[in-house]
Amino acid sequence: MQRPDWQGPLDLAATAARRWLDGVGDRPIRPDADLAEQLAAFDRPLPSGPSAASTVVADLVARAEPGLLAINSPRFHGWVMGGVTPAGLAADWLVSTWDQNAGMATPTPTTTAIEHVAARWIRELLGFDEDASVGFVTGGTMANLVCLAAARDAVLQAHGWDVESRGLVGGPAVRVIGSDHTHTAVGKALRILGLGQDRLVRVNTDANARIDPDALATAVAGAPGPLIVTVQAGDVHTGGIDHFDAIADVLDDVREHHPPGGVWLHVDGAVGLWAMASPRLRPSFAGVERADSWSTDAHKWLNTPYDCGIAITRHAAAHRRAFSMAGDYLVIDEAMANPGDWAPEMSRRARGVPVWATLASLGRAGVVEVVERTHHMAVRCARLLDAQDGVEVLNEVELNQVLVRFVDDAGEATTHTPAVLAAVQADGVAYPTHAAWGGGPAVRISVSHWATDTDDVDRTVAALLQAHARLRAVD
Repeated sequence: MQRPDWQGPLDLAATAARRWLDGVGDRPIRPDADLAEQLAAFDRPLPSGPSAASTVVADLVARAEPGLLAINSPRFHGWVMGGVTPAGLAADWLVSTWDQNAGMATPTPTTTAIEHVAARWIRELLGFDEDASVGFVTGGTMANLVCLAAARDAVLQAHGWDVESRGLVGGPAVRVIGSDHTHTAVGKALRILGLGQDRLVRVNTDANARIDPDALATAVAGAPGPLIVTVQAGDVHTGGIDHFDAIADVLDDVREHHPPGGVWLHVDGAVGLWAMASPRLRPSFAGVERADSWSTDAHKWLNTPYDCGIAITRHAAAHRRAFSMAGDYLVIDEAMANPGDWAPEMSRRARGVPVWATLASLGRAGVVEVVERTHHMAVRCARLLDAQDGVEVLNEVELNQVLVRFVDDAGEATTHTPAVLAAVQADGVAYPTHAAWGGGPAVRISVSHWATDTDDVDRTVAALLQAHARLRAVD
């Protein structure tokens, strides 16, 4: 058999990657081709025989680039997505090169050791106990699922039901309480876990999407049986941070009427948990350590490559019980839990390696700098927009989210706000995304990229205001 040609395709890929990264801050952020055009570009019969790897890579680059969204531009402000740091990207390339199945500890000691250290660094950075369990998963949805699976296991076991062996049928009903702004990822997790999306009872929130502790107290008063409460460290629209101490106080009162472990508090921190690393922003999270689990994304504010979510719990036994597996062909190391014991997948890539590399590159000071600078950029963005006629900032900027509405001369926002957003996206200088808020449309500007600076924010604001003024003149 002929020796494989590694150099040709890898050199082509590296050249294309450098070209993309060198120009991503200047190119239009929107794709130049739409889905129909990209389907036409790629849709062809399966080749009947082999092709040279270099030919395939060159063809892939040529066909793919017109349809790429420049998510790693510092002026991409959509869907709470970060960019990627040089160290994290290089580590991600090595993860694919090494091709380790990172589910078992003993057969893959390097990736297991790296993830073990990355987990410790995360606990230290965010201020969690050293014995908190950490699982690396694909993203925020799966991180919520992992935490809620551990919660389901723990609260049912506390009430005398072993869900791992008996399933849910015939067991006590689990009550799940969130808010009217609980992220849809939680609902999806509840569906997958067999609890059902409609199981979620939603309580009222304030103007920045923070749970009303009094409304929560009413909702949980006299609640029988297993109870899970899910709150937020950063609402996806407003960045609102729930009042954790007040919420934990409510649940402490409830716990007096439940067996130990029968009540679980989960924090969905996909948007904002990394802000806990900042001494300046940390006070807004007072009481967060009183929760039982926390979920976040590394590919948001930490700016690792996709895909990486992180599930953290205070109850390692419940976490491991929900996900561990055994088989006569599996290697079980009693001294070190398998990485697969903390996540749904046994076969998976070593997604904790880019987390390690990103944290090693930034260090504590670097993470704090990124968080505090992007928070400052969000505040600047809101201040510049709110000073303009016909522009209304709808949220208190607690983290890195800005929610804004544009009104035409007749005082109408229903069509004007989406038109402003569409014009800005089409122009390509910046890329915020849409939201629905308070019964009307809004534009959501998420400042999550590690390199976003004053110039990027000012160019984004200028693009929005120019579109706003141009469309008002037309109207």
